[in-house]
Amino acid sequence: MKLINKKNKKYVQIFQLFTEEKWKESNKNFNRNIASVFSGKKNEVHIQTNEDNISFFIGLGKANAANFEFQQIGVKFSQTQKEKIQSVPTQIIAEDLNEKQFEEFFKGLYLGTYAYASEKSHILWNEQTEIHFENFSQKKLNQIKDNTNAICEGQFTCMEWLNKPANHKKTNTLSLFLKDISKKYDIKYTSFNRKKCEELGLGAYLAVNQGSEQDAAFTILEYKTKVKNAKTIGLVGKCVTFDTGGISIKASDNMHYMKSDMGGATAVIGALIYSAEKQVPVNIIAILPITDNAVSENAYLPSDVIKAYNGKTIEVLNTDAEGRMILADALSYLSKNYKTDVMIDLATLTGSSVRMFGDTCGALFSNNNRLKDLLIKTGDETNQRLWNLPLWDVWKDDFKSDVADVKNISMKPIGDCIVAAKFLEEFIEGHQNWAHLDIAGVVFGNTGYSKEKAATGYGVQLLADLIENYH
Repeated sequence: MKLINKKNKKYVQIFQLFTEEKWKESNKNFNRNIASVFSGKKNEVHIQTNEDNISFFIGLGKANAANFEFQQIGVKFSQTQKEKIQSVPTQIIAEDLNEKQFEEFFKGLYLGTYAYASEKSHILWNEQTEIHFENFSQKKLNQIKDNTNAICEGQFTCMEWLNKPANHKKTNTLSLFLKDISKKYDIKYTSFNRKKCEELGLGAYLAVNQGSEQDAAFTILEYKTKVKNAKTIGLVGKCVTFDTGGISIKASDNMHYMKSDMGGATAVIGALIYSAEKQVPVNIIAILPITDNAVSENAYLPSDVIKAYNGKTIEVLNTDAEGRMILADALSYLSKNYKTDVMIDLATLTGSSVRMFGDTCGALFSNNNRLKDLLIKTGDETNQRLWNLPLWDVWKDDFKSDVADVKNISMKPIGDCIVAAKFLEEFIEGHQNWAHLDIAGVVFGNTGYSKEKAATGYGVQLLADLIENYH
């Protein structure tokens, strides 16, 4: 992409951006009939042509709209007008946008080009496409372009892996991809196979993996900055490449959507790529416990008692509560082997969070008020929202076991997302700055680029913004 501050003598394509206020003020400068079909409302588009060029009038809504709304408008515009946009010198006119508002619109313009399978084939990615904007210096435009490229690299990767069919994301395929990006971005890559996991005592993770024909891949990615005394952020992403439910098998209706059960991991991968692209001055330790949850003669069974990495025993009541099993080992491994300033896990964990919030927001649990407030603020600013739920000890009674330290589900029809969070708290090894994000309802759903439910990209911008601003 080219984002240029210099004026071109002849523009074939013009994107004219108007807030409602700006349109009222300036509509007299245009053909008076346009005002009958265009008013600057959010997502309005009017196309005007003449012998020399095509002008797209794009409505931005109210001038005081949240920054993320400008990104939404850019996304919708490039999705709905993709057949009409040309690869030609293009001028953007937006007289009253500040730098952040313009950057969000520009990001949206490019994020909206995503379609599975992503090959950046959209006309906007053509090297011949020049976008000219005169309001800011070339230095600022270069920053906006770099930020846009970094977020697209991260979010497109996240969406691509979540959208892949189950047979296209076997453990070895994903592992090879993670090896390749680790080489590209100078990230330290470590992966434990089944034999190594047994030696290390990753029993809860192995219980889920034992039913699979695919080998284990308990994967650790370490991004290190050259900046001294930088903060270290620990991330854990649930990475179940396909979830049948195991022996406690799911209903067949909509089971094909269970290819999305690695939404926590893809958000982490996307944020890691963004951070590496931007060379963000933090250290990141990301753990992805990769496996599927399969049905076979080797699958773990309800009533099994499993010994986790930290030595605690878990009674399995439901093999479809596999996410908390693999996260238990990932969290305790991260806590015991690395020193992190903050630890966040993301997981498509419970139907309970979906029933509570739908696709409006993710469920947030944290043992640290500062981190909780920061995540809520970041979610509001990126429109990847979170709502805080309690971690009261009264919920611990619901997963006490007669034959083990804990059981992996309460069997009550209420509050499972809270029970799951309290279960995970048993494996953070006393970490004082931890958050658990249950994002089951928001990573996969209705989108503007697909007919069926598909990846939304949720989590990448939330984490990217948090990482970039964590001090």
